[in-house]
Amino acid sequence: MEDLSNIHVVAIWGFCIALVFGFVGNKTHFCTMGAISDVVNMGSRGRMGSWFVAIGIAVLGVQFLRSQGFISLGESMYLSTQFLYLSYVLGGFIFGVGMTLAAGCGQRNLVRVGGGNLKSLVVVLVLGITAYMTLRGLLALLRINYIYKANIELQDLGMNSQSLTQGVSALTGIPDGTTLQTIAALIIGVGLIVYAVKQEEFRTSFDNILAGIVVGGCVVAAWFITGYLGQDDFDPVAAQGLTFIGPTGNTLSYLMTFTGAHINFGIAVTFGMILGSFIYAIISGTFRIETFSNQSEMVGHLIGGAMMGFGGVLSFGCTIGQGVTGISTLAIGSFITLLMIIFGSALTMKVQYHMLDEKSFIGAVVTGAAELLNPFHKES
Repeated sequence: MEDLSNIHVVAIWGFCIALVFGFVGNKTHFCTMGAISDVVNMGSRGRMGSWFVAIGIAVLGVQFLRSQGFISLGESMYLSTQFLYLSYVLGGFIFGVGMTLAAGCGQRNLVRVGGGNLKSLVVVLVLGITAYMTLRGLLALLRINYIYKANIELQDLGMNSQSLTQGVSALTGIPDGTTLQTIAALIIGVGLIVYAVKQEEFRTSFDNILAGIVVGGCVVAAWFITGYLGQDDFDPVAAQGLTFIGPTGNTLSYLMTFTGAHINFGIAVTFGMILGSFIYAIISGTFRIETFSNQSEMVGHLIGGAMMGFGGVLSFGCTIGQGVTGISTLAIGSFITLLMIIFGSALTMKVQYHMLDEKSFIGAVVTGAAELLNPFHKES
């Protein structure tokens, strides 16, 4: 790799870890939307445990790398002092609704593309186009001129970032430093892993355990590759973890402008996810061409893809980009986004269920929201 530029070396490493992610993601059926569905519809927490283990490992691993000086998170977009609260709330909610309509988040649809799912290919194309429009196109005007106006400048509150430990420090006066960050990382990281292990559906499933370890490990590896190996005096790479919404849009742009474009870490990861899943599908004999069964299904996937593209850029990430990568930085905005993604997804599932019972849309929304906000609510 001596003759390659720094960005190409980083891209190759990113492609390799995504290859593993895609392979294992296909094998284990790792799906964050599915995890929420299991809890909402069946009370099963096996796949949710897998997601929580991934978050826990990512938090512990990334905070260890930061404490040892291997990476610096100071310039990370997740820890910006611009606290765009409306973006986190609205973007997370829209993304959660979209991933339910599209039967999976961005990561899951990339994996399904590798397995031959043409429905997911449509979702990925729509998601990517909408994400790029929100990053640099027409929808960027709405994002920048209106939604981003709802902002709190944290420096005015005496905070140097939106890290959870900065918030604790501002409220309590306890100095923010390695000790406080370590304590926070241990409480959150170990707490999530312990919660997962306590779930029988998780600890008795090899696939759930494998998925949690691999996904969390891949996020830590991404931060190490970009934040340590990628640091070069002449050709530096921004420290980043794994995320799939913006990179999907950039990948489509890269494919259309290849002769004048340059690959980056996110684009390489997108390719690696699809190829890793494809390799597993071929080896296991599970590669199948799948198409839409009816018009209603196609419309739902189209709307879901567009909502994920818009909501994912608005909230700075997806179930992996914010739900694992962002949480690993202990960013307050990431916690808010994750909660809104889960709420948006769960509410959509409730609405779909109640509409099958011939409730009106408004009635289904009211009943579903009441059930989520008050688990002891009984329909009258």
